[in-house]
Amino acid sequence: MASTASTSTLPLSSSSSAIIDGKGPHHQPPAASLPTIPLPPTALQSAQTRSASKTASYCRKNARNVVAMATGEAPAEVAAPELPEIVKTIQEAWDKLEDKYAISSLAAAVALALWGSTGMITAIDRIPLIPGALELVGIGYTGVSRGAWFTYRNLVFKPDREALIKKIKDAFNEIIGSS
Repeated sequence: MASTASTSTLPLSSSSSAIIDGKGPHHQPPAASLPTIPLPPTALQSAQTRSASKTASYCRKNARNVVAMATGEAPAEVAAPELPEIVKTIQEAWDKLEDKYAISSLAAAVALALWGSTGMITAIDRIPLIPGALELVGIGYTGVSRGAWFTYRNLVFKPDREALIKKIKDAFNEIIGSS
């Protein structure tokens, strides 16, 4: 407790660490000893340093945007960035709409339906055997529909059949090489 008595006689100043960190005054070593290591910054000091550096960086940012003209010429106008044509078209169409709330609601509903359908497709794709069965159904449907289209287009009517037979004979003769 002797150190308490010796430190209590030291004068306190407004720059003392006792006021800043609330731990009490630090013991000062005699002048003949080695130099002291500076204390780590306290919370108040580091907050002041941070705010000063923020202010300095803000001022530097503003200073970078300053343009000085030594010749007395008027500064050139900075052109606004040109928007793509599609963005302009969309903006004009949006400005002409009367019921923007309904269009926004419809767009949100479409986005929600798309999101839900992708989730449903992903869930179905994870079920074993279902993706393979659906692939077979798709192949079968494609074969039948193409076959029906081919039949209707080339075999139902007599002039179409004759044109098909002529095309087949021409292709056969071209491959074989005889006339």
